[in-house]
Amino acid sequence: MEIKENISLRKYNTFGIDVQAKYFASFDSIEQLQDILLLPNFQHESKLILGGGSNILFTKNVAALVLKNEISGIEVVEEDDQFVFLKAGAGIAWHELVKYCVHHQYAGVENLALIPGNVGASPMQNIGAYGVEVKEVFHSLEAIHINSKEKVVFTKSDCEFGYRESVFKHAQRNQFVITSVTYRLLKKPKYNIAYGAIAKELEVMGVQELSISSIAQAVINIRNSKLPNPESIGNAGSFFKNPELPKTQFDVLKMEFPDIVGYMNEMDKVKVAAGWLIEQCGWKGYRKGDAGCHDKQALVLVNFGHATGTEIHNLSEEIISTVTAKFGILLEREVNIF
Repeated sequence: MEIKENISLRKYNTFGIDVQAKYFASFDSIEQLQDILLLPNFQHESKLILGGGSNILFTKNVAALVLKNEISGIEVVEEDDQFVFLKAGAGIAWHELVKYCVHHQYAGVENLALIPGNVGASPMQNIGAYGVEVKEVFHSLEAIHINSKEKVVFTKSDCEFGYRESVFKHAQRNQFVITSVTYRLLKKPKYNIAYGAIAKELEVMGVQELSISSIAQAVINIRNSKLPNPESIGNAGSFFKNPELPKTQFDVLKMEFPDIVGYMNEMDKVKVAAGWLIEQCGWKGYRKGDAGCHDKQALVLVNFGHATGTEIHNLSEEIISTVTAKFGILLEREVNIF
């Protein structure tokens, strides 16, 4: 166990922002994490937990102990006629878990293929894509309380899931380190191809018989066609949430903007495509210095090389302002700002 000082976090965040951590350490087990948390010299240091670094924008140096979660391992902990309960270490890359599930024919996460980040972030953000959210397959998680160092189990109701929300972004923010997540996956798949361009992509692929592997591949193809690879261009995927509006408000907007894109959700609200709103304000393909908006998906803010976190944050502020002025809709960031 080594505590490093003044370490660059550039390679630990997908935006590629070059800030320094006052202290840095990684852990690959609960015991190692607890040992670090018990170190006398660091009892009073603030803690920042990093997984894949795919949902954070650093705007300043981190005057804290940064802890990189590298807990691995995947195991079936229970199963019955319908479900497989799969426990995964929080440090595993999310897409690696999806590939594992597809390989073993465990259904439920195939629509979530190629989402960046680690398993531990999946319940924190309630990640979602193409008509599926992780709360639909979530069973429980284990976490270590940073102050007490004790293990706590959270059930689905404990997590208080919302749209890209959970209790870990609010009441329990910065209180716990998630160490593992258990998912309840289907043995017999229920296919979801109604959202976005999945059905069209399956047709292009020439798929005659649906399978979870074909759906996963369709999602991968779609994402690769319009989202930049963080290894090539710094980004954190979707920077903003898709706003949810009352149908009456959406209907009024529809009269003024007939091409506006929106989908009814289970709460009888309309989820509006934030990317469409941003594009209509002229931001798609915008670049100022090394900060910009991706030319294929306006929802994605990018670092072309040496942008600072502040420059990207300022760009997001300008986007929010113009969307509010044009549509009367206040965009919310999906990415966490530090």
